[in-house]
Amino acid sequence: MQFQIKITPNDRLALRDPEDTPLGRNIVRQGLVLMHKLGYEHFTFKKLADEIHTTEASIYRYFENKHRLLLYILSFYWNFLEYLVVFYLQNLNDTEQKIQKVIELLVEELPEDLDNSGLDKKALYQIVIAESNKTYLTREVNQINQVQLFKPYKDLCGRIAELFIEYNPSYPYPRSLASTLMEMAHLQTYFMHHLPRLTDFHADQQVDNVKSFMQALVFSSLNSKSE
Repeated sequence: MQFQIKITPNDRLALRDPEDTPLGRNIVRQGLVLMHKLGYEHFTFKKLADEIHTTEASIYRYFENKHRLLLYILSFYWNFLEYLVVFYLQNLNDTEQKIQKVIELLVEELPEDLDNSGLDKKALYQIVIAESNKTYLTREVNQINQVQLFKPYKDLCGRIAELFIEYNPSYPYPRSLASTLMEMAHLQTYFMHHLPRLTDFHADQQVDNVKSFMQALVFSSLNSKSE
């Protein structure tokens, strides 16, 4: 079974739909690979234009700037991840198992064979780990939020929060725990590889250890008695 995920951008995310043209699709797919290779700070539309043999002006017809391209790429990731959550949880009845599955999905790379997007999933996962917080750690965050460019991220957070409420209806911080869980999955993985003194997982560098830590933290919080 393959998912077919269609991102419908508004006029602040993409100036025209990249999926409508071969050039637009190439901008997104090769832009993702080049951003992973160079890092967000060193990635430019000029370098991408040279890579795909087009003009810088042609890329600007699709995206206002590289921040919008990053948001577009991450929107695909969050949308795809929410599809996976729905897909894998539909046959689970136990809420604890559902939460465990969500944690597993958050810390692992996206599967390569469940969609026909043509995006490099390994590069996408690494961009999420290294660059995703740069989409909202910006002075323009309020303006970006007003036009709902963070909606895929917030929708997934809300879906996870609903699982926490299902598990413990009296738990007072479901959204805070959900957003913390999502960020923790990325930060602990990043620290594991780059800032070892900020994590306990550098020696083995196994995502299963990150998963176990997240499970312990989530369920100890959900099972705690509110004062």
